[in-house]
Amino acid sequence: MNFQQLRIIRESARCNYNLTDVASMLFTSQSGVSRHIRELEEELGVEIFIRRGKRLIGMTEPGKALLTVAERILSDANNIRRIADVFANKDSGELSIVTTHTQARYSLPAVIKEFRELYPRVRLVLNQGSPEEIVAMLQSGEADVGIASEKLMSEEQLAAFPYYRWHHTILVPEGHPLTKEAEITLETLSQYPLVTYRRGITGRSRLDIAFQAAGLKPEVVLSAQDSDVIKTYVELGLGVGLLADMSYNRERDTGLVSINAEHLFEANTVWLGVKRGQLQRKYAWRFIQLCNPQLTLTEIEEQILAPYSSEPALDYQI
Repeated sequence: MNFQQLRIIRESARCNYNLTDVASMLFTSQSGVSRHIRELEEELGVEIFIRRGKRLIGMTEPGKALLTVAERILSDANNIRRIADVFANKDSGELSIVTTHTQARYSLPAVIKEFRELYPRVRLVLNQGSPEEIVAMLQSGEADVGIASEKLMSEEQLAAFPYYRWHHTILVPEGHPLTKEAEITLETLSQYPLVTYRRGITGRSRLDIAFQAAGLKPEVVLSAQDSDVIKTYVELGLGVGLLADMSYNRERDTGLVSINAEHLFEANTVWLGVKRGQLQRKYAWRFIQLCNPQLTLTEIEEQILAPYSSEPALDYQI
């Protein structure tokens, strides 16, 4: 048994048992992946995967048990590699952050500027992805800190800390009929074509839940990955925009009007996620503290290194 075999078991589960994707993730060939699986099953004397012909479609009970152990072994091995670096390079190295476009564009610049002033010798790597991709990168150790409005607080393997709360806002061109409404209702809003985020990002679920609870089926004519795309198509008159309030700037977004929608949709919390049990240099904890100054470095470290718990951190309002 070797680490590559354990990585293949882990990535097979993450890639929905698509061996082509597993091979791509591990920079190897599909035939090599199949060979490693076959050799491991022969060594253990049990079948790890459920097969339909030559395709893998799931994990057997022994396979599920092996996956749990493999995750733990690979995590511990990653920590071993980090130990010397943690103690030898306290104020230098690399901090990898993965986040959504909205957070990278609007909420993080000031924090990153302050962090760079405190730690000029730390190289920052900023990646963008969907909430699902952010979770996967944290779990695999590819990223140190993940930031998103959805998914992070519900993953047992991650320690989640609140960053800040935000609301959706209604965005229309100047002179739009909605600017003349005393108070906009969901019924009124649903009469217009909507431009908003695609499902699974930036609080889109809050919008869907609110309309569904009111028995309404609005027409979403465009679902976008980021706020700038939404604003572009609102400017073109494609529809009424529903987007994160922090992405609107009156001076920059001339010709557009933001209308308060706090009474229509629940607030959203942006979360900071870190893989539990993963050793980090102190500047990683400091980055989290810069995002939420109400947290102490001791609280951050204790929660990350504590055993798994289904309870997320207290939802601070900052």
